[in-house]
Amino acid sequence: MPFFNHITKAAKDFFVEEATPAGAAVPLVARPWPGALPASAGATSTATPLLPLAAPLAQPEQRHLDHIQGLLTGDGQDFMAYTKMVQSLAASGLSGALLYQTAYRAFAAVARLDRAGLLASAEQFARKLTADRNTVLERHREKLGEIQVPNVPPSALVQLQRQAGHQEAELTDLTRQLAAKQQQLEATRQQLQEQQLKATAALASYELAHAAAAAELQAHRHAAQSFLASEK
Repeated sequence: MPFFNHITKAAKDFFVEEATPAGAAVPLVARPWPGALPASAGATSTATPLLPLAAPLAQPEQRHLDHIQGLLTGDGQDFMAYTKMVQSLAASGLSGALLYQTAYRAFAAVARLDRAGLLASAEQFARKLTADRNTVLERHREKLGEIQVPNVPPSALVQLQRQAGHQEAELTDLTRQLAAKQQQLEATRQQLQEQQLKATAALASYELAHAAAAAELQAHRHAAQSFLASEK
């Protein structure tokens, strides 16, 4: 923002460096904000613990960055506008308490927030982020089927889960049927082999009987022809 760039340069020139008679630069003395708590004492969080990701991400998707950016967009008179002033001054080399105090003095020159109001604005944005994340997590649980919202059709993911479960049950039943058919096939094959052996044995037995009878018949026929032909 060009406006904040001009404010940043002016803030650094005016608030940070005040020329002494000797020409040396005298930095402002860092003073704590009234009512400000240390980071360890004032940092509390009620957000739901992060869910495990299937795989680590190198960076978020642009749509999520745009969504978060939209949540953190204010009217230019709030804590997010102040953070832009902080970032701009940090790029110019400031840091620590001097950075945040200088940024506040520059911000207060154009904004209508006192220090208490500025911190309240930061808390509002923090609550906004937490509420949005809780909403997203609830929708995620709904997508996974962990919760059911009344009068809302199941998500595509839940439908696929149900379809996969149904197909798995069908496959299990088909596998059971296949195993039963396999057993039936083995039993039939065993019976077939037994019947084939019986048929082969019966044919062999018949061939033996037939050969014996044919040989005996042939012997008697030749004998009869020989002896009867010589009879007078």
